[in-house]
Amino acid sequence: MASKNGSVYKIVEVVGTSKNSWEDAARIAVQTASKSLRDLRVAEVVKQDMTVEDGKVTFFRTRVLLSFKYQA
Repeated sequence: MASKNGSVYKIVEVVGTSKNSWEDAARIAVQTASKSLRDLRVAEVVKQDMTVEDGKVTFFRTRVLLSFKYQA
């Protein structure tokens, strides 16, 4: 039974990738995760990096912590 005083949230970490930008990579991560996770509440960007090939950026990567309401 849920408490009337508060809620419990679960946090998962996902990584989105994009050829365009870190923002796009974060958006892709959230949109993809929302297909299987219900009731997403907060997305927190915790790390950004890039993959490099032959001295050129090939992908932007954004690591995102997602919180969603825990369903017992």
